[in-house]
Amino acid sequence: MNIKDKVIIVTGASGGIGLALAKTLASKGAKVVLSARSGDLLKELEKEIPNTYAVPTDMRKIEDIKNLVQKTKEKFGRVDILVNNAGQGLHAPIEKIDIENYRSIIELNVISPLEAMQEVIPLMKTQGGGLILNISSMVSKNYYPELAAYASTKYALNAISLTAREELKKDNITVSVFHPKMTATDFGKNSVGIPYSSSLGRPGMTVDSPEMVALEIVKLIESGEAEGHM
Repeated sequence: MNIKDKVIIVTGASGGIGLALAKTLASKGAKVVLSARSGDLLKELEKEIPNTYAVPTDMRKIEDIKNLVQKTKEKFGRVDILVNNAGQGLHAPIEKIDIENYRSIIELNVISPLEAMQEVIPLMKTQGGGLILNISSMVSKNYYPELAAYASTKYALNAISLTAREELKKDNITVSVFHPKMTATDFGKNSVGIPYSSSLGRPGMTVDSPEMVALEIVKLIESGEAEGHM
């Protein structure tokens, strides 16, 4: 899909991959809706980044998700692309996974993207098409100790994404999933569970910058392929 002039919602846009992606998309002429919980920060970013519109959103609240889509529709009249990027990690061995923490990341990493998809799909159908891109992780392709809880949410997101891709073909709605690997963000610091360390990476593993990841995500949006990765 061509990005210029498209209306694109990016969740988790206040930092890391989400912020880098928002800047990249705006630089390519997209109208970018910035979504994150940090209202004050989003408003500052709205001033700094051309072609952006801030809508503070807690993705764990369905009323906030509905408001995000409604505000976007009111502002621009459509939603061409939804990027479900907001998420959180959980780092713990199986026997020590806190079940309430696990429920919390399932809510954010699986249920919230699904709810956002359900909000934009009817709109995209009436528009004649659109694109949904869900940000997964390379951990969903591997079996790393102490990352089972987090990885399992991304396995689930992969299944939702690729099934939706088949279901929505007839409606001209493309669904893709992107798998970053280790990226230089605050993701580890913001994870729950036992202290998370960048040493979890395998020997020789490189750490990508958010800007590098953003460029690869843009390539996936433009190609419409099912999956992309670093």
